[in-house]
Amino acid sequence: MAEKINLRSHRKHIKRINYSKFDLGNDSPLFLLAGPCIIEDLSICKEIADEAKRVCEKFNVNYFFKASFDKANKTIPGAYRGPGWEVGLEELKKIKKNIQVPIVTDVHERVQCQLASEVADILQIPALLSKQIDLILDAARTGKIINIKKGQFTSPWEIKNIVSRLTQEGFDKFMITERGNMFGYQMLISDMRSLQIISQFGFPVVFDGSHSVHGNEIIKTNADLENRDFIQPLVRSAVANGIDGLFLEIHPNPDEAMSDAGGTFPLYKLENLIQQAVEIDKTLSN
Repeated sequence: MAEKINLRSHRKHIKRINYSKFDLGNDSPLFLLAGPCIIEDLSICKEIADEAKRVCEKFNVNYFFKASFDKANKTIPGAYRGPGWEVGLEELKKIKKNIQVPIVTDVHERVQCQLASEVADILQIPALLSKQIDLILDAARTGKIINIKKGQFTSPWEIKNIVSRLTQEGFDKFMITERGNMFGYQMLISDMRSLQIISQFGFPVVFDGSHSVHGNEIIKTNADLENRDFIQPLVRSAVANGIDGLFLEIHPNPDEAMSDAGGTFPLYKLENLIQQAVEIDKTLSN
């Protein structure tokens, strides 16, 4: 009889991060970081958080509400950046209290780290700042869990340098999010080998199904597909590769999302997607 192979066996090498209510990584249940790209109307944020929480509780997935108070990389004049840190953090505080969910938000400047840590449970380093080591170290010094989004200009094996620097400084409460690599002008490609490579560095690995589909307008032109049509198959593939968590931007009306609408997943489809992800994850564990 053939020997049974556990396809998630690499997770025994992944550090388990202790959170106040549950653990992240290793053989812990999948977790989800999800919400709108930017804080919008508070009622929309509450609707998203409430539904995502319900879905995740149904399938035993640990949920964090994610939204940014300011997207500092907006270069188009007049583009919505968010409400700013003062208003934005107050909005996140309300969501955390009213919906009873932990919070993830981006920090773009070192001065924001301590302020954001007073509300957020996970501080996120944006992909374009993933090599700003002073920012990363200041975020880690808050004592919060750090989510580092791998830059699309960074190879998976280069992540070892960031991991080494953090561990040398005594920090080990962080995870790495894969969001695709540049493939020609503006197009991102998800190389599933990256998930295996990054996992070898010993920290939880997250797959970003939303930003991984950016830049696929040329496919839409020739194949009549929307960017978000690729989110579900990519998420299934990533879970089959043994990831620890998922990152998604979700919205009740994706086309009306105030930022990154093309990569935003419909809220009403979230339950089906999470159910599929959990079923694949359980199959790997059997």
